Amino acid sequence: MRVLWAPWRMSYVRRASEMAECVFCRASLSDDEERDLVLRRTQYSVALLNAYPYNTAHVMVAPRRHIARPELLCDHEMLDIFSLAKEIVRAIDEEYRPDGYNVGLNIGRVAGAGIESHLHIHIVPRWLGDTNYMPVLAETKVMPEDLRTTLSRLRSRLVSGGER
Repeated sequence: MRVLWAPWRMSYVRRASEMAECVFCRASLSDDEERDLVLRRTQYSVALLNAYPYNTAHVMVAPRRHIARPELLCDHEMLDIFSLAKEIVRAIDEEYRPDGYNVGLNIGRVAGAGIESHLHIHIVPRWLGDTNYMPVLAETKVMPEDLRTTLSRLRSRLVSGGER
């Protein structure tokens, strides 16, 4: 069995429950998209870079409404969220050409949710050979690109026109 280790994330997971402000609600209303790593907002959804990524171009898509579980989504919210996720995958494909993706929801702390109170979809591009010895031996993740550069690159690939 191969195990994917991400020990640098534990400090974030521990702090997430202590955060006074929800990062997804903040991104939904942000007047500083650069600071909040916002890629795109639609009427019902928001997409932002993960500030503690597993890989370059790790994006999270969330409903703008603060809800914790998928069964609480209205049909129009669900359609909007997955349409935005589709748009994000297309932008990552065009800009980064990954070999595959991990896409999913973590519902509840035991499932790995760092922010339990606000539902979000993780979109994590993967490349052949994107694992190395650094996380295992040095508890260090090598990120080859600055978040601001990733933000700029992905924004350039997204359809312009603001909210849908």
